[in-house]
Amino acid sequence: MSTDADVLILGGGCAGLGLASHLSRYGSHAPRTLILEQRNEYRNDRTWCFWGDDAAPHARLAGHQWRHLRVIGGGRCIDFDCGKTPYRMLAADTYYAATLQAIDANPQLSLHLGHSVLSEPEYIGGVWRIETSHGSISAGSLVDTRPKPASEQSPAWLWQSFFGHEIETSDPVFDPAIADLMDFPEISDHRIAFIYVLPLTATRALVEYTVFAESPLPAPALQKGLDAALENRTRGSAYRTVRSEYGCIPMGGAAAQAAVTGADPSRVHAGLSAGAARPATGYAFQRLQRWGAQCAQALVTTGLPVPQAPDRLISRAMDRLFLHVLRAQPALAPALFSALFADVDSRRLIRFLSDDCSLRDHAAVIAALPAGPFLKYLFTRRAPP
Repeated sequence: MSTDADVLILGGGCAGLGLASHLSRYGSHAPRTLILEQRNEYRNDRTWCFWGDDAAPHARLAGHQWRHLRVIGGGRCIDFDCGKTPYRMLAADTYYAATLQAIDANPQLSLHLGHSVLSEPEYIGGVWRIETSHGSISAGSLVDTRPKPASEQSPAWLWQSFFGHEIETSDPVFDPAIADLMDFPEISDHRIAFIYVLPLTATRALVEYTVFAESPLPAPALQKGLDAALENRTRGSAYRTVRSEYGCIPMGGAAAQAAVTGADPSRVHAGLSAGAARPATGYAFQRLQRWGAQCAQALVTTGLPVPQAPDRLISRAMDRLFLHVLRAQPALAPALFSALFADVDSRRLIRFLSDDCSLRDHAAVIAALPAGPFLKYLFTRRAPP
C-alpha cells in the first residue's frame, strides 16, 4: 500500500532529531522519513550535559566543559576530578543546528515544523494513519517521541523539576574552572533541593534550582528557590537574564518500562516519557544518542523501530533501591550524594553514572553508601507509588 513515508517520527526534539540525524548517515539507504514538530522554530531553550571523552556522541559540539565539579552537602565540600572524561555542556541551538544540517543533507528525510497532531495514530490495513493540522499522513512505521504531560504519564518514583536562568553579571563572581553539580542549601524531610551552577565565564553562568519530589513542580513553585540561589551566587553584583530553561523529568517507575506503545512492533514510544532518562540521575542525552543509533540501524535493516533498551538488572535494582531510600528519607540526600562523590573513584563513578560500568564499579558504589538505610528497604517488594 502506498504511504507518505516509510517512517514517521512524531516530535522533533532531542530524541526525534537524534534519530533522524542517525538515519541521515545511511544516505540513499535511509528509509523515506517524515519528522513532524509542533513548534514553528527552534530556539536555544535548554542544555544537555554529560560526561565523556572526545569520542562521546556530540562531544566536540559541546561549547563548555569542566574537569572539576563541586558537591556541597552533608557537611562536606567535595572537589570531584573528572580527569579525561570532562563534564560537557551542549547548548540546544548548537545541537539543533547540527542535526538539522544532517537532515537537510539527505533527501530521504524531511522535517515539517508547525505540524500539530490532531488525533491518535490508527493502524489500518498495515499502515499507520494520523490526522495533523496539515492533513492526513500515513507511514509504515511510527516512532512517537512527543513528551507527555506529567498528568498523563505513568507514576514515577520521584520527579526531578528544575528552573534556571543563564545570567550575565556586572562583576566577575564565577570561577569558570569548576562547576557546582549539587549544592544543598537546606535539609528537608519532604523533598530534596539543590543548586546547580555551570559557570561559562567569570561573568556568565547558568544557575538552576532543582527539586526531587513525589510530584512534578511547575516553574512558579521553584521561583523562590531560584531567586535565593541567584542572590547567593551573584554576591550583590547586578545581573541580567540572558535566557531561562525549565524541565520536569520522571525518575523511575512504570514510565521507565513503557517504551513499547501497543502490540504492533512497527510503533514505539521514545524519549523522556518512555524511560530515556537514567532513573536515579535524570541524565538522558547519551542514552538517547545510543538509542537513536540502534533504532536507525533497525529501521534500515528490518524496517521496524526498536524502543529504548532496558538497563541491566543490577542497574535497575540499584536505581530502584536508591530512589526508594531518597523518597522515604529525603533528609539523607546531601550525605548520600556527598559520599558517592567523595568516596568512589572518579573514573568508576563516572562510568556508573554514564551506564558504562562493570560489576566492580557497582560494588564500589555500594561500598561507599551507608548500609543501614538501604538494608531497611532492600527486601521491600512494593515499589514507590
